[in-house]
Amino acid sequence: MIRIAVDAMGGDHAPAAVVEGALSAARYLAVQVALVGPAAEVERALEPYPDWRRLGLEIVDAPDVVEMHEPPAAALRRKPRATIRVAADLVAGGQAAALFSAGHTGATVMATYGAFGTIPGVDRPALATAIPTCRRPAVLLDAGANVECRPRHLLQFAVMGGVFARVALGVEQPRIGLLSIGEEETKGNELTREAHQLLKGAPITFIGNVEGREVFSGIADVIVCDGFTGNIVLKTSEGLVDAVETMLGDELQGTFSSQVGYLLSRRAFRRFRRRVDYSEYGGALLLGVAGLVIVGHGRSSAKAVRNAIAMAHRLASSDFLSRVEQDIASASVPHP
Repeated sequence: MIRIAVDAMGGDHAPAAVVEGALSAARYLAVQVALVGPAAEVERALEPYPDWRRLGLEIVDAPDVVEMHEPPAAALRRKPRATIRVAADLVAGGQAAALFSAGHTGATVMATYGAFGTIPGVDRPALATAIPTCRRPAVLLDAGANVECRPRHLLQFAVMGGVFARVALGVEQPRIGLLSIGEEETKGNELTREAHQLLKGAPITFIGNVEGREVFSGIADVIVCDGFTGNIVLKTSEGLVDAVETMLGDELQGTFSSQVGYLLSRRAFRRFRRRVDYSEYGGALLLGVAGLVIVGHGRSSAKAVRNAIAMAHRLASSDFLSRVEQDIASASVPHP
């Protein structure tokens, strides 16, 4: 049975939401979950669930937590028994197939990079997250792991994102686009112009540049950019969804007829909410490190935790890392 290491103290609602999500995953998947955190605190969170031992959950004691306000490098040095470091060590030692954390993203990237290193042919890891589009979910990367990138990094991201789209989203031949300010290959900054030329020559289905207004159109299955740009896109889309939902709610409460209209169409509204809800996707995959790592949103609910564990289980079951290595090797991705 596949074992997933879960940072029990990661996220705004930890450990309660993490514990609830882990229990939900254990009930419906053939998966073992190692909850990593201060043993006494995790046990208290498990008290409302007397069947947790029978479900294959276990507690791995890790007394320290990297707080969101702490600089990750300094915190990891001061706290060798931090939850994310212990979880990463479980995967590095072969005691778990993957890990999930909704805690400090910077600490998660640094701890797992230090524990696993990168797969052959990859310079830097990238966060790949599923985003909703008008057609089907697409992959956006890098979503925040690298503020500064070189053209070859974007090529590596494209190849890895293509594997993720095939395995996690079921896209047989992913269409890959480069996020830029215009469709022409001469548009953009030096990074995007040089990356465009590399992507054109790679053994991938490259459709050219994708403008910001096309990100959610479904024109591309994989959208590649540097982490600074990608994180802005991701956070902007989250804020837009919240704003639209609030404005729509205000309008529907305005008149009696609009309230009646809402009651008649609430099933459609529920479907819309599911399509744009980040918790449906679980978390972002940290691509490029030599281990399976899912990074959750800081606001992760129990549902998001469950879906992130399900994603980790699915990727671990599909020999995902080997497939990434093979595609990177076949693409002859430039490496210094």
